[in-house]
Amino acid sequence: MATATTAAPGRRTLLARRTGWTVTALLLLCVAVLLSLAVGARTLAFTDVLHVLLHGGDSDTADIVLHLRLPRTLVGLMVGAALALAGTALQGITRNPIADPGILGISQGSSVGVVLAIAFFGVHTLSGYVWFAFAGAAFASVAVYAIAASGRGGATPVKLALGGAAINALLVSVTSGVLTTKAAALEEFRFWNVGSISGRDSGIVNDVWPFLLIGLVLVLSVARGLDALALGEDVAKGLGQRVATVRIVAGLGATVLTGVGVAAAGPIAFVGLAVPHIARAIVGSDHRWVLPMAALIGPVMLLVSDVVGRVVFPPSEVPAGVMTALIGVPFLVTLVRRKAVSA
Repeated sequence: MATATTAAPGRRTLLARRTGWTVTALLLLCVAVLLSLAVGARTLAFTDVLHVLLHGGDSDTADIVLHLRLPRTLVGLMVGAALALAGTALQGITRNPIADPGILGISQGSSVGVVLAIAFFGVHTLSGYVWFAFAGAAFASVAVYAIAASGRGGATPVKLALGGAAINALLVSVTSGVLTTKAAALEEFRFWNVGSISGRDSGIVNDVWPFLLIGLVLVLSVARGLDALALGEDVAKGLGQRVATVRIVAGLGATVLTGVGVAAAGPIAFVGLAVPHIARAIVGSDHRWVLPMAALIGPVMLLVSDVVGRVVFPPSEVPAGVMTALIGVPFLVTLVRRKAVSA
């Protein structure tokens, strides 16, 4: 009885802490959105931005906010959430703290799809890239899992990591080979491959959100399974979890999220790696809290990186894909130094 009485206040304290951090993350996300809408080659007052959002208009300010920066901001929100959720799911599947869409080859699979679309199929629009990026991500995911599942022991975390490294190296070679023989595609791919949310329009938003929703539902549906899997396969099976089903559903969700994120903004690094660790350090290891927190922190990191990239070397812009690493590395280093990083 005493143990139960003592545990109840502890659970309430944990819930209060998690709720407080969630509210804080929401506030930070609102600030990041306002900064993304207000800061740029022409900096706008927050009051003017809010007035345009609430009342519209046909002024120059309204044109900048609604037609240039709002679609860019929405894409940043979606891509940041997609990559963060994908990284969280992949780290849960593999029980590998350094797993993310890039390390496991899924981002590179999307890149190969885009390269083939540009070089051989005459696709030159971001909306057209989406399906090729999905196909490439799906191929990479299936190939990595097939390699890891073969042989004794099945798809262990170590075999998944090694399979991902092998497939990633293969796909990098394919990308380089295609660009070497198709020089005309090199410049267009180089612009996309740097990773940026600049120049994205409302059409990209319409292409992205359905797949983001599908991926979100898939990874959230196996949150409990990911918690059990973190204790080991035998323990997860003992708790009644179907380990293969959890991995397939979470892997499918991560593939969808990575495919749409990479297609919309290019292979933006570090969000899928750093954000899950930051989320766990804040709310603990329960994926029912980690996944939503990652979906909030991911867009904050990407939007802040994009805003900093707009102002650091005016009037030029540094792509968000470059800034995410510069901003994200200190966070991860701090967590490592404090021993807060956990699988």
